[in-house]
Amino acid sequence: MPPTISALVASTESGDRSAADALFGALYAELHQLAERQLARRGSDLTLGATTLLHEAYLDMAQREGAVFPDRARFMGYASRVMRSLILDYVRNRRAFKRGGEFHITTLDDDAAPAAAVAGLEEIGAALERLTGVDPELAEVVDLRFFCGFTLAEIGAMRGLSERTLQRRWEKARIYLKSALLDETPPRASA
Repeated sequence: MPPTISALVASTESGDRSAADALFGALYAELHQLAERQLARRGSDLTLGATTLLHEAYLDMAQREGAVFPDRARFMGYASRVMRSLILDYVRNRRAFKRGGEFHITTLDDDAAPAAAVAGLEEIGAALERLTGVDPELAEVVDLRFFCGFTLAEIGAMRGLSERTLQRRWEKARIYLKSALLDETPPRASA
C-alpha cells in the first residue's frame, strides 16, 4: 500500500529526500493545475508552458536544503511561491535589455493590458514578499487562495480554521497589498 500524503509530509519534514520526491509525485496532477493557473493569471504574453514551469519548480525545490512541509497546505503554498518566483525570473529575463527588452513594437490598436499585467508582476511579487515578512499567515492565505486557487472553505479545512476567520485574513491581506502597490504606507497586517 502506498504511503499517505500525511506520511510523506512527515517523512519529508524529517529530511527524507525520497519522501519529498514521492510527495511531489503524489501531488503531480494538482501541482500541474497550479502551474496552469499561475500561467493563466499572467496573460498570453508568456511562452512558458505549465509542464515546463512545474518541472523547473521541482528542480528548484529539490535543490533547496532545509525546506519542511508540515502539511499539504504549506507544501502547496511553498510550490506556489517557487512557481511565482520562476515566472518573475522568466519575465525579467525576457525584458532584459541585452535580449531586446527595451525594444517595443507599437500599433494603432495596441492592447496594453497584457503588457501592463506583466510589468506589474514584479511589484506584486515584491509586495507579497514584504507581507510575508510582516505576517506570514496572511501571505500564506494569499498564496493558497490567489495563486493555488483554493476556496476559503478548502483552506479552512486544511488549516483547521473557520471560513469567517480566513475571510478576515483575506481582506486584511488585500488591504495590505493594495496599499503596498499604491506606494502608501501599508497598515500593520497583524493589527
